[in-house]
Amino acid sequence: MAAILATLTPDCVVIESFGPIYCGHDWVARWVSTWLAEDGHVIDWTVRDLRSSPESETAEWTFHYTWRGEEKSFEGATIATLRDGKLSNLREYATTAALYNWRGEWNAFPMTVS
Repeated sequence: MAAILATLTPDCVVIESFGPIYCGHDWVARWVSTWLAEDGHVIDWTVRDLRSSPESETAEWTFHYTWRGEEKSFEGATIATLRDGKLSNLREYATTAALYNWRGEWNAFPMTVS
C-alpha cells in the first residue's frame, strides 16, 4: 500500500474507467484494501507506450487480473498530471470491445464493459 501511495500526491484524484473517483490518499487506500480483500490480484499489467514530461504522463496498457474469482483483462490508456514528481490527477480509459481490423462492416458493439 505504501508503495502505491508514495506515487500519488496527498490530494490526488484517481478516476477509473468504469466510474469510481477516489479523492486523496485515504480513499485510494480504502479502494486498494477493499479490492485486495475481495480477492483482487494483478496477473499482468503490460505498459506498451509510456510518454512522460515533467508535468504529465500518458500510457497505453493491457491489464490482466482476477477479482471475486473471475479472471479478466482489458486494454486501456491513462492520462495523468504530475506535481512535484507525483501523480496528482489520473484518469483511466478502457477499450469497451475487442479490437478488429475494419473490412467494410462493423462488429456488434456491446453496451457494457466486461
